[in-house]
Amino acid sequence: MLARLWLRLGAFLGKTLLWLVGVGLLGWLLATVWFAWQHSGPVSADEQIPPGEAAMTQGIIQTAVRIVDQHREGTRYLRDAHAKAHGCVKAEVSVLADLDTALRQGVFAEPGKVWQATMRLSNGNAYPQFDSIRDARGMAIKLLDVPGKQLMADQQARTEQDFVMFSHPNFFVSDVAEYAQNIGAQADGKKVLAFFPKLDPRSWQIRHLFIALATLAPAPASPTQTTYFSVSPYKFGAANAKFRVAPDPQSCPEYVLPKQNQALPNFLRSALNQQLSTDRVAACFVLQIQRQNPQSSCPSKTPASNGKKAMRRTKPWPRSGFLPRISTRRRRTWPVTTSRSTLGSVWKHTAPSAASTGCERRCMKRSATTVTAAMRRSGRCA
Repeated sequence: MLARLWLRLGAFLGKTLLWLVGVGLLGWLLATVWFAWQHSGPVSADEQIPPGEAAMTQGIIQTAVRIVDQHREGTRYLRDAHAKAHGCVKAEVSVLADLDTALRQGVFAEPGKVWQATMRLSNGNAYPQFDSIRDARGMAIKLLDVPGKQLMADQQARTEQDFVMFSHPNFFVSDVAEYAQNIGAQADGKKVLAFFPKLDPRSWQIRHLFIALATLAPAPASPTQTTYFSVSPYKFGAANAKFRVAPDPQSCPEYVLPKQNQALPNFLRSALNQQLSTDRVAACFVLQIQRQNPQSSCPSKTPASNGKKAMRRTKPWPRSGFLPRISTRRRRTWPVTTSRSTLGSVWKHTAPSAASTGCERRCMKRSATTVTAAMRRSGRCA
């Protein structure tokens, strides 16, 4: 009697599990078909500015100030994100002499041109924490003495251009409104509301939650051994484009990093210092461009568009048309955080829209640039 009861219970549970799996697969299939249909066809290559963007931007700034106040240490103020730096590097960026004509845009317009630059490597969290904790990693490259008109009217005296990246191809929001809601919820300590703002399931941002969770990745062995992505699209000449910086060890002397003690709170800083200062071995990177194909199904305007999928489905990006080479010569220390500047010259920001949060392989034309970074001295920076 008891054995028969257990058999019936097992059969019931088995059938229930099969039904749940079937319903889940059907839901996944329907969602995939809907997503492909929703984002199919030609898209606009022009910037789409949503109503109220300026007011929402001001609200985001105030929320960021509130986060900075929450995390300050006495009179020391930290950044609202990427507060912990592993180090700063003084570098040279040399545009390739045989650069493809189509890629000669902005700061890359003159083949053989050498730019002085600084590079900051960081963790993504708004408060410094152990490097071993899952987190995003950031890279910022600042070109110095760059001529040209700045985008902001009150910043015309600046002669800098920034390339700002972090270690995931997608961002976890699609537009300014979604970012304002997300960062506001996090500033209030209500992390669940960041992705589930209302009881209405239509407002749930499940895909973006998975992107955010994927962003919090295990630490690399060194900041020089991971890939960094622009996330947001910019103007590259007449095209909309995203860019990434990936390690390029073939362009530098062969080097094996000694094993680091990852139990230490700052082992990424130690790894950077080990290679660049102690062992004096260069670390090289390649900068690559994804240009939007407006006739495809992917507007490159949204930071949440899945460039990662596009990259994984192709062979390594073509090495024809590589741009600059970066090499550092001297150590430099920054006692305070480096300043922010508006992107000028090549990179004009194109605002994200909510039109798409996915990207197929055909969305971007792949060609362009490599930046190789040879960093021989690490510095300290905030």
